Amino acid sequence: MTLNNLLEMKGIIHRDPDIMSGVPVFKGTRVPLQTFFDYLEGDGGLAEFMDDFPCLKSQVMRVLESAAKLLIAQERSA
Repeated sequence: MTLNNLLEMKGIIHRDPDIMSGVPVFKGTRVPLQTFFDYLEGDGGLAEFMDDFPCLKSQVMRVLESAAKLLIAQERSA
């Protein structure tokens, strides 16, 4: 299972062709999930993302939790 699939299953993100041309966004927003990952790769990281998008705090925590659980599960099955 991919992270995107897991996040969609948990209702954290969704895709809709009428919203951002179907790019996965945080549910109830037009903020693409990729924007979150771009921030993580940048100098400001998580702190800057949280400053710029404070309304997404709970969703971001759920993304990080889901990613960690997915990585642990993949390591155990390897």
